[in-house]
Amino acid sequence: MGTKLHFAVVLSGCGRADGSEIHEAVSAMLCIENMGCTYQCFAPDIDQAAVVNHLNNQAMNEKRNVLVESARIARGNILDLKEFNTKDYDAIIFPGGLGAVTNWCDFAGRGVSCNINTSVKQVIRKCWEDKVVIGAMCIAPVLIALVLADKHVKFTLGAGGDTAKKLEELGAVHEEVGVTDVCIDRENLVCSTPAYMLATNMLDVCQGAQNMVGAICQLLEEQRS
Repeated sequence: MGTKLHFAVVLSGCGRADGSEIHEAVSAMLCIENMGCTYQCFAPDIDQAAVVNHLNNQAMNEKRNVLVESARIARGNILDLKEFNTKDYDAIIFPGGLGAVTNWCDFAGRGVSCNINTSVKQVIRKCWEDKVVIGAMCIAPVLIALVLADKHVKFTLGAGGDTAKKLEELGAVHEEVGVTDVCIDRENLVCSTPAYMLATNMLDVCQGAQNMVGAICQLLEEQRS
C-alpha cells in the first residue's frame, strides 16, 4: 500500500449509553492498526448531554466532559476536535454509541430537526470537500446522513425503519446490509457498517469494523491509482 494511511477516530465519550460504544471504538482502532495504518483520536471539548450509570441504565446527576471521558478510551492520547485538519489525514471514523446522537447532535431527542455540534458538522463537511474518506459505525451514520443529505449520501443502519425513512426524506439513501457488511458510497467516499445496530456479540462488531476499514483502504487505493 506504500505510505502508511493515517486515520482520525472521533469519540463522543466513554460508554454506549452516553458516549462512544467502547467495543466499536476499540475495534476500529485495532482494525486500523491491523491494516498497517495509524490513527489519532479526537473528541469535541463539550459537556455531555447526560451521564448514565451503565450498571442500571439510570441517569446520574453529574456533569462530564466529552473530551475528558473519551480520553479513557484513547489512553490519554487525544486531541480537541477543533485541532483536526484534513491535510493530515486520509480517513476519519465515527464509532457509534448514544453519544453520537446526544453529544455530537441532539438527534435522539429532536429527530431530523436536531442541532449538530458546529465542530462536528464542519469536520464532516470539510472531509467531504477534501475527499477524506469517512467511516461510520452503528448509529453514527445518522450524523453523516444529516450533514451530507444534500449530497444524497448512501448509508446504513443495518435494517431499515423509521429513522432511515426520515433521513431518506432529507435526501440521503439508506441501504440494508448484513451485520458484518459494509455500505460503500464510492461517489461520496463514505463507508458504514451496522455494528451493534444488528450485532449481538463483539466478534461481529470487530469483523464489521475490519470490513469497513478494509473498504476505506480500498477506496483510498482507488483514489491514488
